[in-house]
Amino acid sequence: MPEMDLSNIRNFCIIAHIDHGKSTLADRLLEETGTIERRNMRNQLLDKMDLERERGITIKLAPVRMNHNGYSLNLIDTPGHVDFSYEVSRSLNACEGALLVVDASQGIQAQTLANVYLAMAADLEIIPVLNKIDLPAADVDKVSREVIGLLGCKKEDILLVSAKTGMGVDKVLDAVIERIPSPKGESDKPTKALIFDSYYDDYRGVILYVRVVDGQIKKGSEIKMMSTKSEGIALEVGSLNPDLNPQALLSCGEIGYIVTNLKSTREAKVGDTVTLLANPAETSLPGYKDVRPFVYAGFFPSSNDHYKTLKDAIEKLSLSDSALQFEPENSPVLGHGFRIGFLGLLHMDIVKQRLEREYDLDLIITNPSTDYHVELTSGEKFVIRSASDLPDVSTVKEIKEPWINGEIVLPKDYLGPVLQLIVQRRGLQKNISYVDADLAVIDFEAPLANLLTDFYDQLKSLTSGYGSFNYDIKDYRAEDLVRVDFYIAGEKMDALAIMLHRNESVAVGREVTAKLKDVIPRQQFKVSIQAGIGARFIAREDISAFRKDVTGSLYGGDVSRKKKLLAKQKKGKERMKRFGKVDIPSEAFTVMLKRED
Repeated sequence: MPEMDLSNIRNFCIIAHIDHGKSTLADRLLEETGTIERRNMRNQLLDKMDLERERGITIKLAPVRMNHNGYSLNLIDTPGHVDFSYEVSRSLNACEGALLVVDASQGIQAQTLANVYLAMAADLEIIPVLNKIDLPAADVDKVSREVIGLLGCKKEDILLVSAKTGMGVDKVLDAVIERIPSPKGESDKPTKALIFDSYYDDYRGVILYVRVVDGQIKKGSEIKMMSTKSEGIALEVGSLNPDLNPQALLSCGEIGYIVTNLKSTREAKVGDTVTLLANPAETSLPGYKDVRPFVYAGFFPSSNDHYKTLKDAIEKLSLSDSALQFEPENSPVLGHGFRIGFLGLLHMDIVKQRLEREYDLDLIITNPSTDYHVELTSGEKFVIRSASDLPDVSTVKEIKEPWINGEIVLPKDYLGPVLQLIVQRRGLQKNISYVDADLAVIDFEAPLANLLTDFYDQLKSLTSGYGSFNYDIKDYRAEDLVRVDFYIAGEKMDALAIMLHRNESVAVGREVTAKLKDVIPRQQFKVSIQAGIGARFIAREDISAFRKDVTGSLYGGDVSRKKKLLAKQKKGKERMKRFGKVDIPSEAFTVMLKRED
């Protein structure tokens, strides 16, 4: 197969906030170019997971090659959520242009801004597209002004489409060909290809999605990843239409796939550079970084009999998801399980749902936390991912926690309550700017741990659903942090321990003990629930015992008979309290996920 003329190739991606119609627009482009026959068409064709279809979000990005008027158009449908922003940035680096899709009824949202900044940093040609113009709530003029204010473009540059009905989609294809530049690169230079996604196939090994920047990759070539130093063989190369379509080679400027003999995506990470062993490139492509998880939670099977199934399931998922990190964890109450690291709460929710659905597991998940950098008085430094790992407080010199740079986009009428919410979470407001007369952007800093539970839910309820939120990790700061332990019937529950700022510890301790009182069932004896910092208790709730009237069968007679029976009952309850075991339901371990202010 001859090499394709670079001037006839266009590489572009679609960026948008969640639920602005990105995947639907991709469907219409596939139909319009005849890439998919109408009889094989289905909604969200590039979203292959059931979870993606049900939630209407893109979790795994998907590339596809379309042919239109003699041009080869390579489209990448990227995820829209903040958790996957690194993958989005690598996808943008594989392209020369981007379609910025904005919902005409909702306007610019936080992730729209974040992705526009990424696209500008990658020096892409941005084509603004207003979607859902057929909706009664669509306000084309207002949203057009927002887009013009953001991009500095002209009104006639903005394309008006309805991805659902197909209106205006042909103009999008023409704009891609006219406005987006063709790729640059030299086919006679040593091969460099950017990995913008990779996944593990049970039957074929690791499959890489790549953009060839220089040189070419032939079937059967020996390849090397420049950052991880892994070596492998390109067993098959080709394009995606959207199924794998084998070819003899991938030439300069093209986007396609490589089937390798690698066993895990950890050997070929997103952002790495592929080169040939026979003629390796001297330098790798810029922008690669090792993605680290920031949110950690304990995953335990409801029965210890299912531990092996959970272990196999997590290992299998981690083959495809190199950001997923896990280590065994043991709890006296919950038994054997794993502490798993995630990119964010959505990532955690997706992994949880996949484990439950695909592997039929019933899971208990402990409250999510972040990682803390601890320095001891001896000078030793290490990282803890769970409050229960914190050593004796007398040996700790300082504890650092991660802080984020956050950005909230919201109608200006809601500014007051949202600023109050930021202050409640120990946040520092940095700046307020305005996209237009109605839309405000708040820039702030806050500790990540305080945003992990229900910050996003609170933001949505305070702004009637109009507020949107985006963040990235800024740095680690030393704070006055304490470990709050919870005791049930005098027994310390390590799985419930949390790290808090000292100023918040009493209020949160009282709140959590009150919630635990609601979820832990009553026993035949009185159960105390306590929160403590070190040897000092800061909150307490008591669950009263079931009361059996042992004197009910008596009538008349001497009062000493009653006293004797009540004394015997009291003695029995004392004994039961010593030997009795409190049954703790799984909801007790997730009380922090819904924290009320």
